[in-house]
Amino acid sequence: MARSRQVRAGRAWRPSLETLGVAGDYGSLAHYADPAYYEKAYARRHEDVEYYVRLAEGSAGDVLEFGVGSGRVALPIARAGRSVVGVDLSEPMLAAFRCRLRDEPREVQGRVRLVRGDMRAVRLRRRFPLVIAPFNTVLHLYSRQEVAQFLDCVRAHLAPGGRFVFDFCVPDLKTLAGDPTRRYGAPSFRDPATGQIVRYAERFEYDPMRQLLLVWMEFTPVAGGAPWTVPLTHRQFFPEEMASLLACNGFVDQTWFGDFRDEPPRRESDWLVVSCSAAPRVPGRRRRLAMGAKSGS
Repeated sequence: MARSRQVRAGRAWRPSLETLGVAGDYGSLAHYADPAYYEKAYARRHEDVEYYVRLAEGSAGDVLEFGVGSGRVALPIARAGRSVVGVDLSEPMLAAFRCRLRDEPREVQGRVRLVRGDMRAVRLRRRFPLVIAPFNTVLHLYSRQEVAQFLDCVRAHLAPGGRFVFDFCVPDLKTLAGDPTRRYGAPSFRDPATGQIVRYAERFEYDPMRQLLLVWMEFTPVAGGAPWTVPLTHRQFFPEEMASLLACNGFVDQTWFGDFRDEPPRRESDWLVVSCSAAPRVPGRRRRLAMGAKSGS
């Protein structure tokens, strides 16, 4: 939160598209430094929550969630009777989740374990029949090496016969090809931190070589006061690219769904959901994949 206040006061280092794009950097964490705004912004997003709750209810055991945040998905899973281990790098989001848990019945609290850690490297020394990474979590993996590290981490925690399920938004070519100086306005809202009415706008910059989209989230208090800007960086993955990355890192039996429906994606689909499993390791394959991941982004 201290870093967030520095941004609002205009005293923070000014990031740019050239200086962002590493997992865990400012562009991947700044949006999650204000959990109250995050929860307000996505309060009406329910389809993915219902989808993952159904998956958890049909699973044979506990669930591991990467990018657990403030519990938007994990808490409903726990309320539905399934235990969840949630991993996230954002301490403000985890703190907000802990606060939410205090208002839950003891049996729900007992079904949640939170771990602050890097999804590319954390090791929990146990395996799960269901591993999930909801709501664009994978878009915070910006290079092939980071994707390989994360998928290796998933494999390390996936029980034999288990499923890895995640989702990501389909790249919007109009946005990627748009004018980076143009601002797109959205309805004003009441800032949950200050109670002020705030104007909101977004600006988009895209690096086609790294496939990196930088979203500038701009906030301006209507009654006056210092505006602030929050960057959000998302790697853009195209469907065939993601399918190849999974296959090259040992994930098989891929099933793809569109828009959180149990049906194949269509040309009009905005969201893709992928369900896959890990193939048994082949001796020497892990080293070859790791070497290949270092050859480019």
